[in-house]
Amino acid sequence: MIETDILIIGAGPCGLFTVFEAGLLKLHCHLIDALPQPGGQLTEIYPKKPIYDIPGFPEILAGDLVQHLMKQAEPFKPGFTLGERAEKVEKTEDGKFFIVTGSRGTLHKAPVIAIAGGLGSFEPRKPPIPNIEQFEDKGVEYIVRDPEFYKGKRVAVSGGGDSALDWSIYLANGVAKEVTLIHRSKSFRGHPDSVQKVLDMSAGGKIKLLTDAEVTRVGGNGILGELTVQHQPEGESILQTDHWLPLFGLSPKLGPLAEWGLNIDKNSIEVDTFDYSTNVPGIYAIGDINTYPGKLKLILCGFHEATLMVQSAFKRIYPDKNYVLKYTTVNGIQGF
Repeated sequence: MIETDILIIGAGPCGLFTVFEAGLLKLHCHLIDALPQPGGQLTEIYPKKPIYDIPGFPEILAGDLVQHLMKQAEPFKPGFTLGERAEKVEKTEDGKFFIVTGSRGTLHKAPVIAIAGGLGSFEPRKPPIPNIEQFEDKGVEYIVRDPEFYKGKRVAVSGGGDSALDWSIYLANGVAKEVTLIHRSKSFRGHPDSVQKVLDMSAGGKIKLLTDAEVTRVGGNGILGELTVQHQPEGESILQTDHWLPLFGLSPKLGPLAEWGLNIDKNSIEVDTFDYSTNVPGIYAIGDINTYPGKLKLILCGFHEATLMVQSAFKRIYPDKNYVLKYTTVNGIQGF
């Protein structure tokens, strides 16, 4: 069982910044996230897109912001349970701790829970193809958890956003034996630099690019072996492949959190703006997942919410201790 002071549900920007603010109070954090890497939407959906409203950064790429947040949190040694969704919450018999069970059975124990799940847990947008479920985790994967898994393999990628472009580029650079990128249009939604890189790699023979095309069927003997591709105007063709990555984005859902007894308003968690606590004592919600009058779904607002939340969490964990705010300009950063 993993024990910590604050269990953070969601390893996006607000969850990562919570680690820093909690660390200043000598509180240890552990983060659980359904995605295989920290960063939430910033990493999974738009890592190469610029953000303009982060104080001190006139412009910063989403993926770079995640790297800065990870470096900022590093002195406080956060723990991570990645690729696992928070499923069930229970209280210990004495009522002092929560026990959160992950989707793979991992148990987490903490006196405080901070839900920083962005728009909720993400579920992949699956293409409407008959019998695709038979090949899930047998050649069809919706998320790249370990790029080396595709070493020396034939890989087909579908999609026109940053995730599809970035993984095609990455896998084609010495990882996969063969990479085919399939997109239903000639235009892409991803970052222009990534689009140009894919076009250049296609011209150089490193990526096979199929535009105005989409996969209509999957086949194989127990494991994926081929894709049927409908191409305009050439028609139907068969593509032999070992893996297919349909990267059409992720659909946010509140998921199991909806069953935790929290007050929910239109798929968001209601909180008290005094400390961003929920109706369940000891459970807080910060960032895009919460709602209150005047709520703005901005990363910088989530940072503010995290800062006030950890002050309240400290008082809950150590009711007999007095905390005096000390500026980092005076004390510096004292990690664990």
